[in-house]
Amino acid sequence: MSDKLIIFDTTLRDGEQSPGASMTKDEKLRIARQLERLKVDVIEAGFAASSNGDFEAIRGIANEIKDSTICSLSRANDRDIARAAEALKGANSARIHTFIATSKLHMEMKLRMTPDQVFEQAKQAVRFAKNLVSDVEFSPEDGYRSDPDFLCRVIEAVINEGATTINVPDTVGYAVPELYGNFIRTLRERIPNSDKAVWSVHCHNDLGMAVANSLAGVKIGGARQVECTINGLGERAGNCSLEEVVMAIKTRRDYFGLDLGIDTKHILAASRMVSQTTGFVVQPNKAVVGANAFAHASGIHQDGVLKARDTYEIMRAEDVGWTANKIVLGKLSGRNAFKQRLVELGVQLDSEADANAAFAKFKELADRKSDIFDEDILALVSDESVVHHDENYSFVSLSQHSETGERPHSTVVFTVGGVEVTGSSDGNGPVDASMKAIESHVKSGAEMVLYSVNAISGNTESQGEVTVRLQNSGRVVNGVGADPDIVVASAKAYLSALNKLYSKVDRVAAQG
Repeated sequence: MSDKLIIFDTTLRDGEQSPGASMTKDEKLRIARQLERLKVDVIEAGFAASSNGDFEAIRGIANEIKDSTICSLSRANDRDIARAAEALKGANSARIHTFIATSKLHMEMKLRMTPDQVFEQAKQAVRFAKNLVSDVEFSPEDGYRSDPDFLCRVIEAVINEGATTINVPDTVGYAVPELYGNFIRTLRERIPNSDKAVWSVHCHNDLGMAVANSLAGVKIGGARQVECTINGLGERAGNCSLEEVVMAIKTRRDYFGLDLGIDTKHILAASRMVSQTTGFVVQPNKAVVGANAFAHASGIHQDGVLKARDTYEIMRAEDVGWTANKIVLGKLSGRNAFKQRLVELGVQLDSEADANAAFAKFKELADRKSDIFDEDILALVSDESVVHHDENYSFVSLSQHSETGERPHSTVVFTVGGVEVTGSSDGNGPVDASMKAIESHVKSGAEMVLYSVNAISGNTESQGEVTVRLQNSGRVVNGVGADPDIVVASAKAYLSALNKLYSKVDRVAAQG
């Protein structure tokens, strides 16, 4: 077996299936560039057959990203596979990842197919994909809950058809580490041609064991690919966390004995970018990338770290990007310094007009805030008014009045299709009044299912980053807004969410 562990990132596909985490093509491209900077081996860029938007995003990533293999998911049918191959045409290295459910429950209740029908469809799908690309991955969906005898039969057949990677997913997060590791090992030992493919693990976090199960699949089962996402993003309780798996393998090389191609210095930037793009805030005590991951509050701990760092730190904060360039820019910084910092953060704007708009926003922010942090810059370039020119709703200005004993009132000026409009309303607080002011004109009828505020940096001068999640007619979207004024940030977030509702992009969720 190889001593290299392949990191397969599915933030842009499985991660995007989190309710409200749907991304635009531009957002996907920005994250893909950061994943390439991170030196991720395989980027699963989306599900080409699910929508025209996803197809175009995959094609854009395939044409631009050259150092990582670009992958598209597809169901086990000719239409999906052909669509994936078409989207991947421009890739230096392309992979088609095709799947079909193999558990008794899924075959009977979801697919309405017999095991023999599933067996034949799996073989035909891999055979068809192999005619289009040389690198084909096959996943038996709900593999961990599948009958081992049937699973061995299917996997042996698809390897004979040319599958180069076999992924055994714990689709519903049911596994426990020792059993999952032994399950992978047993399959590899029983299948005669198992050495002809790379074995992969894809674990969900429903019981909080996705990382542990994945590592068991590697150590006990002999898997040499881990499928994971930045920040553990994903549907339900999420996926295996890339940063945790990578740093576990790196920190405990004495135990795992495996090499990685990942440039860990870019982990934190990737984490922040995904968090700010999707609006999914990273919890402070999250391993590796949480705000408290390298913080020491206890006097005993602080004393120990000051005397010898490794008394309480098993990895260095700077190895994952924590200490580099803490405060980077201020109001006297010029255009070139700003552009260079964007490059260092892995941000690439589409045009000179976008760069100019971003710089103008930066100067405006610098006049209001003395120190500009990396988080501020990432929030700024995530602003739809900077990177998107086709938005339907755009913030202009806001005024609000609140006083103890009186009902708050807000007036919001914004554009609808380029035409300036004004909405006014009372509310239970200034934020509530501002959102009701917008809704009084828009009349979207959307239900707000989440409102959260996160301080981008740690003082009262900090920008507030607000996430608003709206639901309407079964569609769930996130909007994110940032501003030193929380009320303004809230209005921006609400308009951002309305823009995503307005786009009406159809999506088809896939299981993995």
